[in-house]
Amino acid sequence: MARILITGGTGLVGVKLTKMLIKKNHEVVILSRNPKKDNEFKWDLSKNYIDENALKNTDYIVHLAGAGIADERWSDKRKKVIIDSRVETANLLFNTIKALKIDLKGFISASGSGYYGAITTAKIFTETDQVGNDFLGEVCEKWENAAHQFNTLKIPVTILRTGIVLSKTGGALEKMKTPIVSPLGSAKQYLPWIHIDDLCAMYIAAIEEDFTGIFNAVAPEHHTSTSFSKILAKSIGRPYIGIPVPSFMLKLLFGELAIILLEGSRISAKKIEKNGYSFRFKTLKKALNNL
Repeated sequence: MARILITGGTGLVGVKLTKMLIKKNHEVVILSRNPKKDNEFKWDLSKNYIDENALKNTDYIVHLAGAGIADERWSDKRKKVIIDSRVETANLLFNTIKALKIDLKGFISASGSGYYGAITTAKIFTETDQVGNDFLGEVCEKWENAAHQFNTLKIPVTILRTGIVLSKTGGALEKMKTPIVSPLGSAKQYLPWIHIDDLCAMYIAAIEEDFTGIFNAVAPEHHTSTSFSKILAKSIGRPYIGIPVPSFMLKLLFGELAIILLEGSRISAKKIEKNGYSFRFKTLKKALNNL
């Protein structure tokens, strides 16, 4: 049994991961701006504060904290919030762990498949490929660099570059379940995706099986906006119309943020499979039927 501290523990992935860890008899502690439960402890980035009680006897930190990429239009102010909520929180954790000389067994951080940039290309990206030259690439690079600091303390670091997380409640899937399902933009862009159970199982594997390094946390089956929409429509019993929502409409609605809807490439899952991870939901059809 391990003692695991989770940041972003009240979010979509954090809530599910907490349940799965407790089911496996691990102890879970959560950092929260407004702690309410016995296992929640306060932290406040604006005051550079973490309740040190949260870190006592901690074996692993799972860093999930971060403002939602798609929650608001990308103004300059919002972009700063998106980066700081990931990077400055990791810096606060690092400085506190270093000051208190806590001997962590591992630091496990979320990142995004947006690391490779919001582009549509024939290339299938692997973990060794270069960072993308856009805002998403910048976010993920700074996020990962903040996590890599823990290597200087001889603490193993694992990073999961995550695709679109499919969950029964909340998240992207809820927004996709429109009365009529249609592809977006060119309809040729890819949507790297993963079932929330697989994602959480990867975090648990990083704890229980001690695998370290950078991994793409995406399902092995690739889908374009067209093929994804067709399978989704069938699974939820709603009509599918093959006429895509025009790019200009999405740009009017979402501004620069629309790029995450309009662009996307295939991301390889081979590395994590070679490291022994076996997907529970390899196909989109199986994942959506489950959800």
